Order: sequence, then structure tokens, then C-alpha cells
Amino acid sequence: MRERAAVCRAGAMAVLLAHSASAVAADGYEDARHAMLADIRATAADTRDHTGLARLDDRVMRAMAAVPRHEFVPAALREFAYLNRPLPIGEGQTISQPYIVALMTQLAGVEADDVVLEVGTGSGYQAAVLARLARHVYSVEIIEALGQRAKQTLARLGVDNVSVKIGDGYQGWAEHAPYDAIVVTAAPEAMPPRLLEQLKPGARLVAPVGPQRRAQSLRVVEKNEAGGIEVKDILPVAFVPMVHPED
Repeated sequence: MRERAAVCRAGAMAVLLAHSASAVAADGYEDARHAMLADIRATAADTRDHTGLARLDDRVMRAMAAVPRHEFVPAALREFAYLNRPLPIGEGQTISQPYIVALMTQLAGVEADDVVLEVGTGSGYQAAVLARLARHVYSVEIIEALGQRAKQTLARLGVDNVSVKIGDGYQGWAEHAPYDAIVVTAAPEAMPPRLLEQLKPGARLVAPVGPQRRAQSLRVVEKNEAGGIEVKDILPVAFVPMVHPED
């Protein structure tokens, strides 16, 4: 029965992906999107000495191709939406560089039946990419205006496997833990303990870690079956700081 249900889900997802691909192909951004994907591939090759990855998985690249990035940026910046660079989204926050979104998605190792926690919803773009690969994404955003806007964007695009709540990302979202992967899209100065507690054994947490305006590192934390953690620094990065409730 479980196997049959999985086949049904796969069939439904294939129909959804085909419909989405058709809609994306007709949105007028085809050339810009192809250029973005080419830039992601080139950057992956250029950073292979840091990441150990000469290329990103086809599943990740298909997700990047399928999510309309222009829908997640302010209207005045849509002409720049597919450049391989971060862009401001208001409230002092940014939408991350496409290559970094793709890399963090790959490093998280998300599988089709996974439940994922994202900390820092922002525009909703990273959540939408993760939603292409996971069963469900729970996303926490501390800035209410951004969280509400992301909810509206995701709903308008028909992304129904992302749940967004306004709250303190340092606390995670314990109700749905443990998670098969956790992706943090703003930089804490140190890894929040509550997030490590909510990570399933055998799973990965991907986060930029370090103070603002100083060296930050994109870090992968893997929890082993005994509950111990292994930490690997992947790449120097520059992210906005993770916001505390009292900030």
C-alpha cells in the first residue's frame, strides 16, 4: 500500500511539474533563466576546491529552473531577478545569490519524502526551491512583514507544501521536529542549540555562521546516529545577520 501511494504521489508530482514547467517557460524570462543556470554551473566549477563539488545534482538544477525567481523580488528589481547575485527585498534583508541557494539545497541532501525546516523565510524563494525536492517545508521568519508577504507569494504560485510562521528562528519549530534537514538563511554568530536538538540523527543542518562584517563560513553540521555532531566549513560567505527577538 505504501509503495502504491508513493507511485501515486510520483505521478501527481510529474503532472504538477509538467504544468509548472509550461507556465515558467511562457513567463518571458526564459533567456534570463538559462543564463542564471549557466552562471550557477560556472560558479560551481570555480568553487570546487572549496566545496568538493564540480557540479550540482540535476534534481537541484531542475528545482532552480522551475522556481520563478522574479516573483520573489520587488517589482522594481525584476529585470535583475536572474542575475547570479543577492538582491534587496526590504526590511534590511536580501534574497540570496542563486548559486548559494542551489549549493545550500544540495548540501542539505533533501530527499522526496523529507520534512525540512528553514530558518529565515525572507522572500520565500529558498523555501520554494526546497519544496520542489521535499515532502514539506516548515519555515520560520521573525520579520512579520516579510513572512506575510512570503506566504502570499507562495500561495499565489500554488506552492502548497510550505508552512510559514512568524517567530524566533533561534527556537526553530519544535512541533514538527525532528527534521530530515535544516537550512538557515541568515548568519548566527554561533550555531543555535535548539536547531541542533531538532535535527534528526543522520541529517544535516546547513547554515552561514559568523559575525556581520567579518568572516562567515557556510557550514554543514551532520548529526550521527549516536547524537554526536560533525562540522565541516564549506565556503566563505557574507549573509545578513540572524535576527534576535530583542533586536
